Amino acid sequence: MSHRPETGDTVRNPVLPGFHPDPSVCRVGADYYLACSSFEYFPGVPIFHSRDLVHWAQVGNALDRPSQLSLAPDVPSSAGVYAPTLRHHDGRFWMITTVVGGGGNLLVTATDPAGPWSEPVPLPGVGGIDPDLAWDDDGTCWCTTAGVEQVRLDPHTGRTQGPPRKLWSGSPGAKAPEAPHLYRIGDHWYLLIAEGGTERGHAVSIARGPAPDGPFEPCPDNPVLTHRGTDHPVQNTGHADLVQGPDGSWWMVHLGVRAGGGTPGWHVLGRETFLTPVRWVDGWPVVGEPAPDLPAPPWPLRPGVEPPVRDDFEPGELAPHWISPRQRPEEHYTTKERAGWLTLRARGRSLDDPDVTFVGRRQQHPSCRVRALIDPAEGRGGLAVRLDERHHYEIEATPDEVRVLARVGPLHSVVASQPTPAGPLVLRVEVTATPRVDDPRTGPDSLAFGVEEPDGTFVLLGTLDGRYLSTEVAGGFTGRVVGMYAGAGTVHVDWCDYEPLDT
Repeated sequence: MSHRPETGDTVRNPVLPGFHPDPSVCRVGADYYLACSSFEYFPGVPIFHSRDLVHWAQVGNALDRPSQLSLAPDVPSSAGVYAPTLRHHDGRFWMITTVVGGGGNLLVTATDPAGPWSEPVPLPGVGGIDPDLAWDDDGTCWCTTAGVEQVRLDPHTGRTQGPPRKLWSGSPGAKAPEAPHLYRIGDHWYLLIAEGGTERGHAVSIARGPAPDGPFEPCPDNPVLTHRGTDHPVQNTGHADLVQGPDGSWWMVHLGVRAGGGTPGWHVLGRETFLTPVRWVDGWPVVGEPAPDLPAPPWPLRPGVEPPVRDDFEPGELAPHWISPRQRPEEHYTTKERAGWLTLRARGRSLDDPDVTFVGRRQQHPSCRVRALIDPAEGRGGLAVRLDERHHYEIEATPDEVRVLARVGPLHSVVASQPTPAGPLVLRVEVTATPRVDDPRTGPDSLAFGVEEPDGTFVLLGTLDGRYLSTEVAGGFTGRVVGMYAGAGTVHVDWCDYEPLDT
């Protein structure tokens, strides 16, 4: 029996904080599953599970083997895996996505969303990005892509039937009609799209028609969701998907950003996943506010399951939230060489190189502390905060020296240095969000880098302005990822912990 929370019960948005953009969701019985874009990172397409749409646990990655996804070093940052659609049909889970710079559109399936997922089915007849899957009553599968175009697809073979056909493409004059999702709801087929670009002008609009291929009439109240031109704390709202709860209620997941600091506002965590209630009026969805505090869904909330604060790198596969740029060859990343340690062997010489040996996790909180016990006796490496090859900060250790480095566009800087203490050392970065803005030029946060003494004392080496590791400065579609790297030789990592510091 469902239980409606007491009046005033709320949940905190975003429901998937940090770099979790382009959410796609489906429900199977009492279980919800959600997929997000992963861009240049491997493994690709994180898969999450929830029983309440609020608390999500990552159960795996859909593209977790080199045979499914192996991005070449020349695939630029913010290319790679775009905009998956996750659906359940005929007893199987289906995930379709675009690999920009890596073969175009593909489809994988699984009976268990935690995996294993199948080898990819290439889709040479499906052009564009942001592919969607929908099945009509006679079993025909329709694939709709950004633009907005549609083609009939055999999802088992990847063959298309006939040429792509243009559908409704959003509001007149609105740029970038994309992220289409097609649904049969009641007597109508609904086509949900994003438009306006994924920046401050982002929006969600919808149309309906009598059949999956239309013709479609737009909602008279489009866009049904946007925060453009407002001072709402959640901006860039768009790229949405709809799901119905077991009690008949409707919900929307969508991306948004939390910009900090002064003007123009900088978002550093990437585009995050938000949850918003939906009600239907005269056959059209009316979307609620994706507020920081959201009324709870009308069923019991379950305890949240987040990635562990600390990872001791026991032998075996890395936990699914650990990601690396483009590829993660086993000979450069292993937990088997030194018991209880992660061993990293250098490929690229630094975070500037696309094939750097780096393993990290998404920064998910505006303020946080990340620590790692590093043994650099056989090489050079450390703890880094990465946005892309041209925008990163790190604290790096060699057998002789610890130094703080900054790369911002064409500029490289050694911020501070000191002799390396004896033995393995704890490197630490503390991110502190700006609490208030008196000066409109104030950045969103600051990053303090240093070494931790055996008694826990933090020895600060340098503090850097966080605005330069933001999307507004660097461009692109990703958010910060923080973790360990090797720039030369071999670096061993005993443990790493991530502690939110937000109040």
